[in-house]
Amino acid sequence: MPQPIKIDFVSDIACPWCAIGLSSLQLALQRLGDAVDAEIVVHPFELNPGMRPEGEAIVDYLGRKYGRTPAQIAETQAMIRERGAGVGFPFGERTHVYNTFDAHRLLHWAGLEGKQLPLKLALLRAYHADGKDPSNHEVLVEAAQAVGLDAAAARKVLDSDDYADAVRAEIQEYQRMGIQSVPSIIFNNRYLVTGGQPVEAFEQAIREVVAEAQQAGNS
Repeated sequence: MPQPIKIDFVSDIACPWCAIGLSSLQLALQRLGDAVDAEIVVHPFELNPGMRPEGEAIVDYLGRKYGRTPAQIAETQAMIRERGAGVGFPFGERTHVYNTFDAHRLLHWAGLEGKQLPLKLALLRAYHADGKDPSNHEVLVEAAQAVGLDAAAARKVLDSDDYADAVRAEIQEYQRMGIQSVPSIIFNNRYLVTGGQPVEAFEQAIREVVAEAQQAGNS
């Protein structure tokens, strides 16, 4: 029988390593096949909570936040595209960083509708592959509709403050747990893996979690 495993994926749409990490994780699960029955639950984290509505140019943002030069930023972006290609995620040309709070609200709603992971993947692709603005409600509704969610219901969520308190509470909870960077991936509420790890690293981590769960079940 497949071993049940819960995977909490704490991330932000603005984070390219989250796109890499989620793609790597899914490939690792594919490699494990019927050995595991994984439930991936997406959780919010805001890297840019104070980002202004129009966003900020990536070069300006990364230069200000990390002190990087345009040349260093271009080098990092090239590395990210290469890592993405290795796990089947096609990075495009992102020019700006945007606020993602409304996207997290929509993802919370999508979780109640059973479509959270598909919407997360659609939003990561919309921003990182297609360069769309994930703070734009039209972009969010389009992504929701593409994964089978009701467009009118999605728009109603976005036009309100629905789930704002729930999203803030969840972000604060993970910050209290000590999570300061994303992606942070928690297996079975016990084991933490951080960063956009290679497929092999996720596969090994899952095998260890499964082995321990099976051992506990047999004891």
